[in-house]
Amino acid sequence: MYKSKVMRTLSLVLCIGVFVVGCHLQRRYPVDGRNFSPVDRFLARATPVLDDCEGSLNPYVLKVIDAYPLDDDVYPYRCKPLEYDKYLGATQDLYYKGRRITKAHPNGTRCSYCCGLTFEIFIRAMKLRNIQKGLDPDDFNGMSFHDLFNMLQIWYIEGKGDSPQKAIEYYGLGRKITDWEEAKPGDFCDFSRNNKTGHSVIFIGWERDPDGKIVGINYFSSNSGGVGFQTEYFSDSGGKVLRNWVRLARVGSIEDYRPFDRSKIPVRKAYNP
Repeated sequence: MYKSKVMRTLSLVLCIGVFVVGCHLQRRYPVDGRNFSPVDRFLARATPVLDDCEGSLNPYVLKVIDAYPLDDDVYPYRCKPLEYDKYLGATQDLYYKGRRITKAHPNGTRCSYCCGLTFEIFIRAMKLRNIQKGLDPDDFNGMSFHDLFNMLQIWYIEGKGDSPQKAIEYYGLGRKITDWEEAKPGDFCDFSRNNKTGHSVIFIGWERDPDGKIVGINYFSSNSGGVGFQTEYFSDSGGKVLRNWVRLARVGSIEDYRPFDRSKIPVRKAYNP
């Protein structure tokens, strides 16, 4: 009788412990009271992310993507040149080291445009991984606030030769992917089209013909119809994407971060609150 009571007590303690640990694991993402959103809510309750074999950021990127409602009325697309001083293409304000790094549109609709959304996903994924690893969520390879704001501008292609690929390389966070067969879901990508437009996206996979030839790209981004998945084809396969203007990059493991030299990184506009 005594033994059975002890076993029941131990079982109860164990269950409570599992419950408490489970609650702790469900609150890995830092919810900012200034911006509580459907994405914040999803990530705050998300189960821990499993690392891939190389410890890349990709699984965290894909977890963040899962957080966005695929409803045009919730996260619509909006990109108007005259509004660049109003917002930076992000669905909500995001902060780094206590300061606002991306600015949402003042109309409160959670609208976005492509490079704003992909940079937002990058920030969210980096914070999510740091929190899960027990690290400071606001420490991206020792980058200061001004480093990250400069990286944002390179990501947004504010200068000649800029791209998300260059931004990731400059700050020692990862590497470019030149062999398309090495690309995997969660890589960051941008490309140009033959109509003089471009797009910043999260790579999901290649579209192939029956012979296995790559004829298009599947991706996630802020598109003309809103946040979601889309497929485009290359100009030699009935579409508009230029094969020679596809740039892929991957943020690697924290252990593989490399020191960066600010003096060798192009400096864009200074931060203006």
